[in-house]
Amino acid sequence: MANTKSSEKHAKIKNKLIALLMPVVLLQVILLVVISGYISSQSLKKMATAQLDSSISNQGDNIESWLQKNLENFSTAKQVIETQKPDDEALQSLLDAFYGYNTYCTDGFYIASESGKFMKASESSKTVSNPKDEEWYKQGITRVRLNYGGAYKNANGDSVISASGILNDGSDELKVFAADVTLDQISIIVNSGVKMDQATSFLIDSFDGTILAHRDASRIFTVLKEDDSDKLMAGIAKKFAERDYATTEIEGYQVAFRNIAGTEWYLVSYISNSVILQDVNKLIQLLAIIGVIAIIIIVILINVLVSRVIAPIGNITKHISDMSAGDFTIKVKQESNDEIGLMGRKVSEFVESMRGMLSEINNESERLKEQSDNSDRVSKDMFDASRSQADAMQNLNATVDQLAIAVNEIAENATTLAMVVADTRDNSNEANVSMKETVEISKKGKADMEQLSAAMEEIKSSNDQLVESINEVGKVSEEITKIVSLIKDIADETNLLSLNASIEAARAGEAGKGFAVVATEIGKLAQNSASSAENISNLINEVSRAIDSVVEQAQTSAEEIEQNSERIGTALETFDQIYLNIEKSNELIELMLDNIQKVDDVANNVAAISEEQAASADEILETSQNMVEQANSISQSSQDVADNSHELANTSQKLTDYVQKFKIDEEVSDYEG
Repeated sequence: MANTKSSEKHAKIKNKLIALLMPVVLLQVILLVVISGYISSQSLKKMATAQLDSSISNQGDNIESWLQKNLENFSTAKQVIETQKPDDEALQSLLDAFYGYNTYCTDGFYIASESGKFMKASESSKTVSNPKDEEWYKQGITRVRLNYGGAYKNANGDSVISASGILNDGSDELKVFAADVTLDQISIIVNSGVKMDQATSFLIDSFDGTILAHRDASRIFTVLKEDDSDKLMAGIAKKFAERDYATTEIEGYQVAFRNIAGTEWYLVSYISNSVILQDVNKLIQLLAIIGVIAIIIIVILINVLVSRVIAPIGNITKHISDMSAGDFTIKVKQESNDEIGLMGRKVSEFVESMRGMLSEINNESERLKEQSDNSDRVSKDMFDASRSQADAMQNLNATVDQLAIAVNEIAENATTLAMVVADTRDNSNEANVSMKETVEISKKGKADMEQLSAAMEEIKSSNDQLVESINEVGKVSEEITKIVSLIKDIADETNLLSLNASIEAARAGEAGKGFAVVATEIGKLAQNSASSAENISNLINEVSRAIDSVVEQAQTSAEEIEQNSERIGTALETFDQIYLNIEKSNELIELMLDNIQKVDDVANNVAAISEEQAASADEILETSQNMVEQANSISQSSQDVADNSHELANTSQKLTDYVQKFKIDEEVSDYEG
């Protein structure tokens, strides 16, 4: 047992602790990366939204500034004409003079009168067949100050917008002053004026949903609809339909809206969330790398710290393994006051306690061995002495037997009278012995009959108690039967109530369906309860019938026991009468012996002496036989004592061998707890 080591592999506490801590650390790092990524993404979205708002605001300002600058330029020309109040010839000269005045107004200024007259610069290529049907004319006659109207394509197919207003040149005829501006410059501002990198913008007329400027030329002058194949454009169309122009997220894009002052135009700018979150993805990747490095560092730190903390446990484990192998020579020293130190102290106390107990067991086993050896020697001596005594008593018995034979021969040869008297006395003695034996046997029979009578009384009492207990069980069974009957009645009543409830639920129609289901379930439960109660009742009836049978059998047994008790009482009385008769016969035999003894005394002194010697020889023979039996019994007992002492010696030796397998000489093993 000592110094043996188990080849089994055991899981280490350090590995278990690391296995428990690692998921926690990993979860914390993952949560940290996820939370950081989420916060960063939200922050970047806010920054991107603010930047997008700033960009679209700047674009809107540029468009408004450009439109306003052109409008002021047109208004200046209009004021010049209104100030001079020229005639048609002078007006034509002014229109020719203003041609090329604005680089964005390629067709120059033009005027239409209420009579349908149309005037333009001589170099202008603009052609109008019926100016009163033109949209710019219809809008212009509604306002005095110049303002922009809706966008349209001119005769050359260019996208333009017209600024128009009433011209007050002092004439009596209503005239409209107008100028066309191409949308090319607006497209340039919309497409290239985006300050936010990778953002896209387009300009839309909210009045009819016409796209005025877009990076995709195929979309210009198309109507934005909610069923657009592009989900982003469809989402923007839905926002216009709802007149919701707040910055929002649509189909993975951040979208901002900006009204162009003085118009129904809206500048729409959008950027993909994937572009916004590019830096976040890079940050998450960086955080993931940092997290992996942190996990590795934390694992190393945990491994070092756990190793230092549980190192004393390893030493204690080694000591416990040594103890399980039977080595109690170790002595554990501890220096800490924590749980591990307490464990070390308790292990040390256990080692000391076991060492003391093993020492005591060893000492006791040595003393027991010595005592068993002494008992073995004494029993052997006693056995030898008893065998010698038995042999001597056997020889004495043979000698006494021969002496009795010789005395009997002398008595037979004394006289004929002595022989007759002796024979008579011998027969009387035999009759006396037989009578005494009969008396003893009758006494024993009487005692046995009394014990049998007492036993029958006890059996009768026990049987009466059994009958009472069985009757109690029968009463309890009857009570249970009543309870089961009550349960069955309740179940029947419940079943009836559930049937009524189902009927009422059916009357209630759709509103009573739920109640009908409940009523049906209650009905099933009631049927099950009734069935179970019926089964229980049947079982209790079976038990009651069995109890009645047992009670009947117990009563029959009681009657038979009573009859046997009476018979035993009668037999006891008979034994008493026999005993009295035997005692009386014994007295008569003893009286007869006295008379024979008197005749014997008178007959012959020699015969009397011979008889006495014969009697003495018989007594000596009987005594010697008893002594032989006792000597044999002592010899057998001595042999048993010898066997027991030998077995005790073997047990003591085994105990000593077991104790010697343990090492209890002190050795010191230090560790820092």
